[in-house]
Amino acid sequence: MSSYPVPSCAVPVSAGMIVAVPAELLASPLKSGRDLGDADRSALVIGGTDQVRTGGAVVFCKVVVVAGAQVRRDGQVRAKGSPVHHATLGPLEDKAGPGAVGTIAGRAPLGARFVKGERERLLARAFMIRVIVLMTLMPQARIGDVIAALAGDLALVPWARPWRPASARAAGDWRNALGPVPLEELRDLVLGSAWREHAGGGCPGAVRIGKSRPLTAGSLDGTLLRVPDTPANRAFFGTVGTGDDSGPYPCLRALPLTCCSCRALFAMPHGPAGTGKAESEQALLDEAMERFPFLFAPDWIWLMDRNYHGAARIARMIRSAHVLIRLKSDIPLKRTSPILPDGSYRAELSGDGVTVAVRVIEYWVTVEGQEVPEMFCLVTDLMDGEDYPAPELAALYKWRWDGSETALREAKAPLAGAGPGTGPMLRSGSPDLVRQELAAWTAATGLTRGVVLAAALAAAPARKGRRAGLTVRPRDLSHARAVRAVLSAIRLGHDCYQAVTSEIGKYRTVVDRDRHRARKSKSPSSFAHATAKDTVTRIAPAIITMANTPA
Repeated sequence: MSSYPVPSCAVPVSAGMIVAVPAELLASPLKSGRDLGDADRSALVIGGTDQVRTGGAVVFCKVVVVAGAQVRRDGQVRAKGSPVHHATLGPLEDKAGPGAVGTIAGRAPLGARFVKGERERLLARAFMIRVIVLMTLMPQARIGDVIAALAGDLALVPWARPWRPASARAAGDWRNALGPVPLEELRDLVLGSAWREHAGGGCPGAVRIGKSRPLTAGSLDGTLLRVPDTPANRAFFGTVGTGDDSGPYPCLRALPLTCCSCRALFAMPHGPAGTGKAESEQALLDEAMERFPFLFAPDWIWLMDRNYHGAARIARMIRSAHVLIRLKSDIPLKRTSPILPDGSYRAELSGDGVTVAVRVIEYWVTVEGQEVPEMFCLVTDLMDGEDYPAPELAALYKWRWDGSETALREAKAPLAGAGPGTGPMLRSGSPDLVRQELAAWTAATGLTRGVVLAAALAAAPARKGRRAGLTVRPRDLSHARAVRAVLSAIRLGHDCYQAVTSEIGKYRTVVDRDRHRARKSKSPSSFAHATAKDTVTRIAPAIITMANTPA
């Protein structure tokens, strides 16, 4: 045969595929027969179906979009529609589920005073939801650049109606018209999906404790995000660090609840920063228990830092879940038992008319022979010292850093001004748009974590090194590289989810190295003044020594 057989049905074609076309088969569709010039907005067509021969010139064409054709009187071939009908968030959208963004957009109410024209509103709202999510992964980009990145190669297609990215003003009108609700719907969908995956045991290498009844470790801790200093933001969110609300930037306070192993985000209640850290975070914990009761499940243990939430809240938490909390030295404990065989003891924690029975674990930590100049005091509701020995609980507590501090640092890395005191982290000038942007950032973080989890599940174990032959865990993969891979896939229009996860799975990070730094360099130092002493990183195991010895 001299040509390819014609299939009985159409071959499925999708964006991102490559098509090989012999160069001599490409032809101009213009009726005049003249060649296409730079000014013509038409597509070439294929003039035959001969087989590709070795040595022949072949044009490799990337499929950008499959769309209906519109042929003009002079023969020019253009595509019906516009990029807003076809642009997607690529692998992120695959993780959200088929049609999720479109479904949310379909029921999203719009502020009529911001956007006019029913037809345009119906066409563009899903596109703008995607723009707002992508905007949080490209903090240094102008909104027009974000729109162009989402459109990608679709902007090169000869559309029947010429298309160009919306102006900053038009995009701002669209953001105001959409409001925060559609993005919060997407956020809740994404985080709910992440929790269901973990509740079903979908996290490889999950951090657990317990022999007969294993518990999965999660972490919760508060964080601040600076927002632009506008009168509306300052009035709504307030500032921190000063008694007269004169801080340089308004701040919102959030309480992320995350998985200690893969750093997946399950929920993040938020609100104004408030004048007191303790009171603000206690209110957010109350909100978390009210809105997300399923997170406080009997097979989970939540690790919490020294920001004491009170006996009443602890009692409420341990009705359904378990806790491991570090206490400040000024929180009184009433000892009710002798030192137990594992070095712990039982005590009562009282406050607000509530008394909670707890087990107390006190220990010292030494690194490189130097003792940390403070004793660690943990309390837990787990009374079984055989199933949950005190040394193992002490060793478990270090995972709070991975689950909260490291997870937050990774998630905040794409934000503008994420360093200490460098400026606002978000770009929105009103409380409603801050809510919208925060929901978009939370959804983008959750979706990216989901892609990393899928990459870990599909990745082959390392052939050499400390993790040779072992299951690949999400924290073994680089979060920064995952964000870059996702952005590249969106720009290039790659719809192949497997190709993106395979790319992410190639790059491994070395974790669990017992790395230590001086506490003063917890935040990045100013490079102009940093010295080797400030930035030196050491590798040494932390040795736990129980403070109490049984009689």
